[in-house]
Parts: sequence; structure tokens; C-alpha cells
Amino acid sequence: MFFGPTFTVFLCIACINLPFSSSKCTFQRYFLVGSNHAQTRHRVLKIDRTESKDLVIIDDKHVYNQQEVRELLGRLDLGNRTKIGQKGGSGLSKAVSAYGIVGFVRFLEGFYIVLITKRRKMADIGGHSIYKIEDTSMIYIPNDSVRVAHPDEARYVRIFQNVDLSSNFYFSYSYDLSHSLQYNLTLLQRPYELWSSADPAAEEEVYAQSKQDSFDIFEDEGLPTQGEQGLQLFLSLINEPYYKFVWNGKLLEHIKDIVHPNWLMYIIHGFCGQSKLLIYGRPVHITLIARRSSRFAGTRFLKRGANCEGDVANEVETEQIVNDASVMSFTTGSYSSYIQVRGSVPLYWSQDISTMMPKPPIRLDQADPYANVAALHFDQMLQRFGSPIIILNLVKKREKRKHEKILSEELYPAVINLNQFLPPEHRIDYIAWDMARYTKSKLCNVLDRLSMIAENVVKRTGFFINRTDFYCHTLRPDDRWRDVGGQVTSRGRLQTGVLRTNCVDCLDRTNTAQFMVGKCALAYQLYALGMIDKPKLQFDTDCVRLFEELYEDHGDTLSLQYGGSQLVHRVKTYRKIAPWTQHSKDIMQTLSRYYSNAFSDADRQDAINLFLQVYQPLECRPHLWELPTDFYLHQRSTMALPNRRLACDDTMKKVKVKRLSRFDESIDIYTEFFKPYELTCFDDTFCIAMTNSAREFMPKSVGVDPSPFTVRKPEETGKSVLGKSSKEETILQRKTAASAPPPPSEEAITSTSEDDSEEDRDDEGSVSQRSTPIKLLTESGENSYRLMFVHIRKKHLLFAHLGENQHTVEKTEHISFANIISLVPVSRFPEDSIYSVSVPHVNRDSRDVFESHVTAGQGQVRALCREDMLLYREYVKNRYM
Repeated sequence: MFFGPTFTVFLCIACINLPFSSSKCTFQRYFLVGSNHAQTRHRVLKIDRTESKDLVIIDDKHVYNQQEVRELLGRLDLGNRTKIGQKGGSGLSKAVSAYGIVGFVRFLEGFYIVLITKRRKMADIGGHSIYKIEDTSMIYIPNDSVRVAHPDEARYVRIFQNVDLSSNFYFSYSYDLSHSLQYNLTLLQRPYELWSSADPAAEEEVYAQSKQDSFDIFEDEGLPTQGEQGLQLFLSLINEPYYKFVWNGKLLEHIKDIVHPNWLMYIIHGFCGQSKLLIYGRPVHITLIARRSSRFAGTRFLKRGANCEGDVANEVETEQIVNDASVMSFTTGSYSSYIQVRGSVPLYWSQDISTMMPKPPIRLDQADPYANVAALHFDQMLQRFGSPIIILNLVKKREKRKHEKILSEELYPAVINLNQFLPPEHRIDYIAWDMARYTKSKLCNVLDRLSMIAENVVKRTGFFINRTDFYCHTLRPDDRWRDVGGQVTSRGRLQTGVLRTNCVDCLDRTNTAQFMVGKCALAYQLYALGMIDKPKLQFDTDCVRLFEELYEDHGDTLSLQYGGSQLVHRVKTYRKIAPWTQHSKDIMQTLSRYYSNAFSDADRQDAINLFLQVYQPLECRPHLWELPTDFYLHQRSTMALPNRRLACDDTMKKVKVKRLSRFDESIDIYTEFFKPYELTCFDDTFCIAMTNSAREFMPKSVGVDPSPFTVRKPEETGKSVLGKSSKEETILQRKTAASAPPPPSEEAITSTSEDDSEEDRDDEGSVSQRSTPIKLLTESGENSYRLMFVHIRKKHLLFAHLGENQHTVEKTEHISFANIISLVPVSRFPEDSIYSVSVPHVNRDSRDVFESHVTAGQGQVRALCREDMLLYREYVKNRYM
């Protein structure tokens, strides 16, 4: 299933020549023609180019079809040529093709339009595609005749373009990336099922009010309602974004109230990655989305602590989504998500970078005896996530000279002070643990301690899943599953509360701690989806190694954005299994981070301030590069003392109800995805280079357990300790296997045991030299072929194992496939022709089995007979007990 883009997939900018009384013609307008994926609906924007500093945009409210938009552009082309009837010299020229509008920006001259000219698909969630920006184009709107040049304009353009939009900026046409999956999927659920009120009358009143305020888009479009055609038309999950994680919100403010909302496309900054976990052939997608906050954003030493509004530096919301990829629909599929947050210590503090030191001293800038900034920060978290808010503080406790300890001594009293104003069941939990000190100790296992903390955290906050418990949870109960917190509804579970992890930089230690919490949550998510029998995952399994690689990519990306280098300490470092070559890499990463902080962070900070419109150039104010500090740009009300408040008790556990937006549009998924009217390109259909657990992590040798939850030794895995494939080891294994003596030959074999089948294959999956029968088990159905058993020698056998690169066996003689496999048709069709086919006879038992399969797929499970129940119980008893 596929949710196509809505009017913002393809943009054509055309320049119009309007004739004047003289023979000269000037560019007067830009026309933006946007269409959906199927190019069946089009919208048109008109941008005036005669204004030197103002932005004049006219939105054509009419929705054109393909024929109408061609006629419109044809009339514009014909009517704006230099001479009437002239064939040469077109009056309408195509300027650029793009995939979306980032926004409009103005410095000291006129406005610029920023367009996405290249994209790459990174993930797919429920049929909604998530794209990464690969390239952009910045076009000046006013024409040269009205342009008033300014000497500093070019410098502002260079600073603005220092924000590399091709580096980890993401967007989606039909999915709201600024909100969590739990928030987005409340659109598909009845509102009163998500409220925790104990009064049924209050719930009904809330539901009635939400129905009164909501808008039925099917009614508006003249289409059948969801009840009539709910299987063919779906909604795009687009609503008012959460502007804290939107990075082009200020750039779209100029047109937000003018144009149709389908022209508005919000982008996020952070990380997005998706991997495929194969569980005996069943695909499970693990998606990691990190949203970086656009408030108080900046680089490492230039943005520390929090501002006066409670926004902290380096605040990132990380969400891991696990779903059964065999069913992509949000309404019928199984989806689960878990969220955790990282961010700087919410205090007024900074580090002096005037002296060139690797670790500048930490200083508290302002006295905050009433913990006002911490109160504002935790108030935001309580309103967004509910309670409990759990703080995991990983800064050092014991130091010869006070450095990190200063922050702990200030944060803990602030939390104690704030807990006075909260009910006991909703108080903020504070966990302080010196992770760096435990790492140096040889007697302590850092990851074991983190695993204990993670188990406690996940049980308290719970996680989101849109499915109720499976029957397998009743058959194989687990004590840990009964203790999982959150909010249980009639349609699944909701996460209430969040873990907030921080160290000083929120990079290395924080990423490892978040990985351990995510690993624990992943086990519960897979258990809730019915994939594993116990909510527990062990290291050195394909599943955990895939998840670890995903989290390390996530950590490297966030570290580059904030610190200027990749991670220095990784999970292998804290497991103490990192190779000796890793130490030299750590030194290089440390030097790279130090160089970036000393020489390039100031320019990056200016670019971020200009891109986010924290600073807006004006003629009457100093230039950005003339400001001694940007403190007052981010601390606008630093001298004010607003009333300190925390979220009230009634909003602690309540999940906000999302209502239908009047601008959501219905989408025909068949036309959007399959596109029967044009050729389909493989590069577009399979454009996600997704990591696969069976291809990248499962051992290549034959005879191993294919389960991704089996613990494997390092020498068994398909990758070396460094995480890269070792060609030398592979060649050595092949030479060893080739030089091994062949097993003793046997005569004709009619039945093969498990031990014999293991002897028939060597380590590389090649077949032994002896004569071996092929035994293919197929059901002898009515419309199938029966396979005859014949003996084949190795020199006649040419086939490859899936997922392996096998060397080709040289052919010594011509192979006659008729002598290898004999296919005897056993079909019940008298004639195998496309013109006349007799319908085979199907008995009643087979028809009942097929009807049961169809009804089960529709969610209607038929009652099992006594013999089936006894057989199933016997199977469960022998398999799991």
C-alpha cells in the first residue's frame, strides 16, 4: 500500500514574458505547478517578480486535471511570446524541476525561494515514504530591473548556505515527522478510547465535542465515507506540526496563511534509518527516527544548558518503530514504537572557549534559586509525554577538580524543589550514575548495570502498540510482561512518560545508555508483536548486532551535527571487546572534534541562527558577524520572572486527541503505487538500501540456526570484530574446506537422517563428491507437479544458496536437464490452454479450509473443533513446555 504525495511532488517553475509598449520584455512572474504522484491533480502558484522586497503570492484555488493544466500553460506560452504568431522564442520557459518547497527567505534585498531538487527514499512507514534531501536550489525571485543591490547580500547568502540541507534533513509528503507514531495513529482511533477519565459521561461528552469539531474529508470531496469505502481510500497523516522539531517553520511563515496547506512541507533535522530483520523469512522493519530540536540549537561549546524558555541545547527525541512488514496498513498492520529523549542539563551554564583547552571550565551563568528554567523544561515534557519523567544523569561524581560535578550539585536540588509541587505518583525520578568511573573499574560491568536501569525504565513508561495482546501471551505467560506500565486501552498500549538521558555533551555515554534502553524496549516490542517467546534479547545475536549498527549510525550522525566528529566511545568500548586499532581511531575522532570546536563552530552557529531566523537582517541593526555574542538572540526574556508552573494533575496521564484536519486528502493507493499507465523503474521501486539481517549478519556457512535471536560466536558471524567483512578469513575458510578429505561414499540412499545431511555439506555450502539424491518435499496438491527422485553427481549440479556467493563449479560435459529432473504433470485440468480450461472439482473439505483462511484474514476467526484444540495443545506442550 502506498500513500502518495499531495500536490508537492513535482514543481515546475516557469518564467513568463509579458509584453510592454516597447520591444523589450522582462520577467514578471514565476508560475509554480505542483502535482500529486499520479499527476491527476494539479495546483498553481503565481509569484510576482516586480516587487523588490515584498513577497506577493497568488494561490489559484482551482484544482486542475492534466489536460486543463496543459491548456493553461499552452495559453500562457502563446500569449506571452515576443510577437503574436511567432513560432520561435517561447514565452514560457521551464526554470527548474523540484520535489518540494523548503521556504522563502529574505536578507537585505528581495526574497529567495529554496527548492528541493534531489531526494532519496530512506524509510517507509505504513506505506508513507520518508525522504532525505540530497540537493537544493536557491533562486532569487525579483527580476534585475527592480533589484536594489546591497554590498552585504552575498555574504548573508554564503552564511545561509553553510547549513548543508543535503546533510540529514528529512521530509514526507503524507506522514507527520514532527510527531511520534503514537500521536499520529490517534487519528485512526476513536477519541474516547484514549482518555483516562473514570467518568463515562465525561468521555462521551469529549467524544461528541471532538466529532462536532472534526471535519469529514470524504464529505468535503464528495466521496463515500470511510464505512462505505474504507478499504480503498486512506488519509495522509498530516496535521499541524510540532514546531519544536520543524526546521523550516520560519521560512514558511510568509506563505502559511496564503497558500493551500498542501504546498507546505515541513522538514526535520536529525537521523532516519531503517533495517530489515528476517525472522524465518518473515520481514520485520526496525526504524530509528531522531528529531533534533530547532530551539536553542547550535554547536557543542556555543550552546550549553538551557535558555530562559526552558529549551535545552542538543535536545533530540529518538523514536524506534518496529512493525511487521508483511502488512503495511496502519489499520490492519501491527506497529509499535518507543521514545526516549536526550538533552543538555537544564540549567543556566556554559563553558568559556576563549582559552584553547580540550575541556573548558564549566561555569553557572545565572543564579536560579527557584529552578525556574528546569520547571519550564519539565513542564514541556510533562505536557508532551505525561508522567513519569525519569532523569538518567551520567555525569561524573568524583573528580580531583570540580568540573562535571558542578552540574550534578545544581540539578539534584532543583529536582527536589520541583517535586514539592507534584503529586507523589507523578514526581520526577532522578537517577545519578557515574558511568565513566564504572567503566574504568575492572570489577564492574557497565552494560549489566545499564540493563537493570533499562528494565526498570521500560516497565514504568511502557511503550506504544496498536494491537491487543495475542493469545500466545496467554499460552506462554511471562512475569515481566505483567509488570509493564503505560496505559492499556481497548486497542493496544500507550507510552506514558519518558526517559531523559544526559551527560555533559549528550554524545558518547548518552548514546550507549540509550542503546541499552532501546535494546530492552525492542525485546518487549518483539514480544508484544508475537515474534519471540520471552521479552529478552542477548548480545552477539543477529538481531542485536543489527540494532547496534543502526544505533551507532544514529549516534555518529548526531555527534557530527553537534560535536563535529563521530562517536569516540562506542558500545564495543564499554563491552571491552573493541580491537586495539580502535584506540587510534578514538584519538583521531577526539582531535577532529577539538579542531571543529575551535575553528569551525562559530561559522556553523551563525549559519544555524540565520537559517532558523533567530537573527533576521535589517538595515537598522548590526550585522550578524558584528555581534559579540548571540546570547540575547536565544534569551529574549532573560530578565523576566514568569510564574513557575508544572503540568496539572489532570494532564499527567491524558493522551491528547488528534482531530481530523479539513485539509487531509483521500488517496487512491492503487493508482499512486502501481501506476499502470506508465513504465516502472526498478531504481524507484527498490530505492531503499536497507540493511538485512540475513544478508549482512547471518553466518554464511550451512547448517547454522537461521534464527536472528541465536547467540553466535564472533568467528561464526559474517562480519569481523571491526564490523567489516574480512576477505582473508573467507579465503582461508574456503581453502580449508577444499583441502578437507571427502566423507566416505555410500551407495543408494533412500532416506537421509539429520546427521547424514550434515555430512553431505561442507562449511561453504558446497555439495560432496559422492552420489546424492535430491529429495524435494512438495504437497501433492491438485494443481501441482510431482518430482521424481534421481541421483545427481556434483559435476552436474549447478545452483547457488540464497544470500551466499558460491564459486561456480566448472562444467565438464554437456548437461541434459531432461536427465536431471523429471516433471510429471498431475494437474486435474484436462486442457492447459488459455482459451478453454475446465474448472477442477473441489471437494467440500478443501472449500471449508479455503473459506476459513479468507475469513481469518478479515479478522473473523472461526471456532476450532475439539480435535484441532487437542492437537494444538499437544504441539505447544511438546514445543515450549
